Amino acid sequence: MREKKNPNSAERLYKFFIYLVLIMLAVSIIIPVAWVFMASIKQNKEFYGNPWTLPKGFYFQNFIDAWNTAKMGDYMLNSVLVTALALVILLIVALPAAYCLSRFKFKGSKFLNAAFMGGLFINVNYIVVPIFLMLRDGDNWLKSVIGKSFLLNNLVILAIVYAATALPFTIYLLSGYFSTLAHDYEEAAYIDGAGYSTTMWKIIFPMAKPSIITVILFNFLSFWNEYIISMTLMIIKSDAGTAVSSTVWNYVCRTCNSNASYINFIYMCSE
Repeated sequence: MREKKNPNSAERLYKFFIYLVLIMLAVSIIIPVAWVFMASIKQNKEFYGNPWTLPKGFYFQNFIDAWNTAKMGDYMLNSVLVTALALVILLIVALPAAYCLSRFKFKGSKFLNAAFMGGLFINVNYIVVPIFLMLRDGDNWLKSVIGKSFLLNNLVILAIVYAATALPFTIYLLSGYFSTLAHDYEEAAYIDGAGYSTTMWKIIFPMAKPSIITVILFNFLSFWNEYIISMTLMIIKSDAGTAVSSTVWNYVCRTCNSNASYINFIYMCSE
């Protein structure tokens, strides 16, 4: 029998380096999460005394106060609703658009592809104030016409803004995947009598499940962790906020001069 060759030193060093990096990455993630959890079960005097010491006991009243007094349950529900609605709007718009741009050649298709590609280079944080001013002007016009306004402090409008800002990345990713699928599947469906929409929904979209799931995961994390847009569009007239993240950000902004100046600017624009 042939003796099994032992891996050489280079392979061992490579594996050691990989495991070392993975362990360091795991530690960098676990330690902050563990510290936050331990801080959450401490009483106030323990935390303000020395935040690095171990808790003396499990103070569950903190979670009750956060859920009832601070209304974290309401904020979390708002986050779930806005995120889910934004994902639905995004998929309804992005899936057909990406399919058409990647599978059909028509007048203006190159320009649209270039426009969506250009949208990848626009940072949302740079356009949040123009978005706010546009919605504020729209609210003022609605007040003069129908006597009511609903563009600001509206969860549905916030979800639409989220979906609109995520369109370039989503269409770019889906178009790239759709373009790799063979046209034979569509041609076979056309021969069987299927139309364009039937082929899109029953043939192409099921084959593109990996890319669709990837888009959902990326955008879910982006919408759930978003601060700036929700802070700007939702806390102008209401201190309740729209989500847990917005509420925490609002609290931070009330205690920091630099962030407070941003809120004062938004408030003056809303006057």
